[in-house]
Amino acid sequence: MRACAQGVASYLKQTGLASRGLIVGYDTRFASEDFASAAAEVVAGNGIKVYLCPRATPTPVISYGILAKQAGGAIIITASHNPATWNGFKYKSEYASSAPPEVTTEIEKHISHTITTGKINKVPLAQALKQGLVEYLDLAPIYLDHLTRLINLNELRQARLKIVVDPMYGAGAGYFKMLLGDGATELIEINNERNPLFPGIQPEPIAANLAKLSATVKKQGANVGLATDGDADRIGIIDEKGMFLTPLQVFALLCLYLLEIRGERGVIVKTITTTSMLYRLGEIFKVPVYETAVGFKYVAPIMLAENALIGGEESGGYGFRGHMPERDGILAGLYFLDLMLKTGKTPSELLDYLYSKVGPHYFNRVDIEFAEEERQAINNRIKGNFPESIEGVKVIETDTRDGFRFVLADTAWLLIRFSGTEPVLRIYAESNTPTRVEKLLELGKELAGV
Repeated sequence: MRACAQGVASYLKQTGLASRGLIVGYDTRFASEDFASAAAEVVAGNGIKVYLCPRATPTPVISYGILAKQAGGAIIITASHNPATWNGFKYKSEYASSAPPEVTTEIEKHISHTITTGKINKVPLAQALKQGLVEYLDLAPIYLDHLTRLINLNELRQARLKIVVDPMYGAGAGYFKMLLGDGATELIEINNERNPLFPGIQPEPIAANLAKLSATVKKQGANVGLATDGDADRIGIIDEKGMFLTPLQVFALLCLYLLEIRGERGVIVKTITTTSMLYRLGEIFKVPVYETAVGFKYVAPIMLAENALIGGEESGGYGFRGHMPERDGILAGLYFLDLMLKTGKTPSELLDYLYSKVGPHYFNRVDIEFAEEERQAINNRIKGNFPESIEGVKVIETDTRDGFRFVLADTAWLLIRFSGTEPVLRIYAESNTPTRVEKLLELGKELAGV
């Protein structure tokens, strides 16, 4: 980890960004604060000013801090949505976005050089604090003040909504209460203590991990449930009936909110794993839709270049114009609540309204663990079995940019790809009925031989 921090420091010096300083933050995982302190010692040991978060802080709060402080970037100690045994080292660029491949490639070169030479500069944290090389900085007030310029929080506080919030033992605990807790809106928070084991769940806001949130929404008679992942850059939504809204449905509803309710216009950026509903919304509201490989490191450059209205991916991460080209589960949750407030509709009614415009779209994903030595064999099996049609519907496009995606003549699609962070094969499908989605997923398993 120290070698990674040295690699970042060397990169900042090489690019002239060192003079702007670096933010270092962390989440609620085991020993995250210790890793963050060690990273701060290394960066400070290279003569670079460090703004160190004094407590576990959501990734979007840290990312926005880059813009607010005009820093050269940020190191964030987090493994996001991954299992409890993981931790990770994220680097955010000076634009507050996930670092693009060309940046991570440069940093990796510096890390390799550091490991080869064994040369790591560092200064003890206490000494760095005394010298002013490290400064503790609470970014929450800066972030919250910014949100007041994006959305009318007073309206939401008086909305008389009953909301159940599940931060999944992660860094987002307390943020919705901080934002909306002093008014007529009632907030109930579950799983809000720090527990690095994430008992009973993996901190990814998908249906399989939100049974407790769903049950609490139904028991409390709440209007909606909101879940943020381990570092709060992703959002999961449970409707008033306790049903999970897929990230594709949420993405389309957020687009509808910005385009119809707020009357905004601009480019929509989607990854290949997200919904074809966005193309229909693009046609209705006459806005372009751009598509990228999976990952915000591909979404963010287009958001910046096109001043995009919204960018999003299937994992429940959405970024917004006027904020930053990066995922923010907290702001996405606020925008969803505002959509409910402005339309007077429940989440299930909003879904019906969306389908009245774009037609019904259903989605599911299955994750299959595999032995690493099987990767090439799985890859070869799929390559040798491209289907010309699926259930009598012609395959009109085969896309191999990121995995294997088969688009059908009626806009249904099937995608098979390897996870970029763990030994998992992901199979995705979207179609006009839930039954057909399951059939597509089964076909995906057959093609992969898993």
